[in-house]
Amino acid sequence: MVRQQSKSQEPPMPDESWWAALLGDEDSCVRRVVEMPAPRQSAAVKQVEPREAPSNNHKTAAVDSAIDWDIVQRLFEQDETIELNVTSYNRGGLLVGGEDLRGFVPVSHLIDINCQMDDATREARLSAYVERSISLKVIECDQERGRVVYSERAALAAAGRRNELFCDVKPGDYVFGTVTNITDFGVFVDLGGVEGLVHVSELSWGRVRHPADVVSAGDHLKAYVLHVDKARSRIALSLKRLHPNPWMTVEERYQPGQVVDVVITSIVSFGAFARLEEGLDGLIHATELKSCAEAGVLVDDLREGQMLQARVINVDPVRQRLGLSLKLD
Repeated sequence: MVRQQSKSQEPPMPDESWWAALLGDEDSCVRRVVEMPAPRQSAAVKQVEPREAPSNNHKTAAVDSAIDWDIVQRLFEQDETIELNVTSYNRGGLLVGGEDLRGFVPVSHLIDINCQMDDATREARLSAYVERSISLKVIECDQERGRVVYSERAALAAAGRRNELFCDVKPGDYVFGTVTNITDFGVFVDLGGVEGLVHVSELSWGRVRHPADVVSAGDHLKAYVLHVDKARSRIALSLKRLHPNPWMTVEERYQPGQVVDVVITSIVSFGAFARLEEGLDGLIHATELKSCAEAGVLVDDLREGQMLQARVINVDPVRQRLGLSLKLD
């Protein structure tokens, strides 16, 4: 169920590069479904040849000839549910078809698949779909690109629910939903008929190693609506914008030379990240760690979750960077 509160001030809008990045991993997953050779399938199932990757200016005739675009457009516009047969699969998702219809279902839109599953479990779950008839909704149709995307998750909602949501939800609203899937690039949230996506960059003002470190499947969330794309049935959400940006006032609280309590959040090849407060992480650079070691400060036993003191060496709110040192004097 979705509820929202309109805000008088328009939210900061993501630019095109941000939006492309947000959808890039999901789209590549979709493309792999139809572009990878030899999708796995039962011998009893008729072979469905994956199409070649379309260029920007050409349609794919093989796909177009198998699709009645009038039917697809009607299903999409009226948000109707349809039963289609699963003909084959690969890591990216399922190929489905029926009379005058073809298309694919990305892994992120399957009920029985979690993107955090190991490869063997995913393989078994995907294989179990083959030769089954499943309920689906069209969530994207693009005749120019010969592209039809279906969703099993969306079919759980009543017919027409997506249209209601896209009429009601707008940028700047608060919405409530349930986490349905977690991927490397973000979190899918069911809003009651449409799944919104919280990109990993919108989970926290601080550094996030993986979305699973922030939320879990089944969590009920409040989120902020960044962008609504009705044509592609996409809603971009944010969790971090529910809270003030700590970088806006960082210079009021931290100055070079100040000694602060921190928690080591991750150790990387170029140093270690340490959290000063929620949403605010500083970097102890590798060169600084080396300098600390030469000064006799023990750095070899640094571990995630370790609490210690550090000295602020620089603050850059514009680039959202804060440098730390373990040398306190």
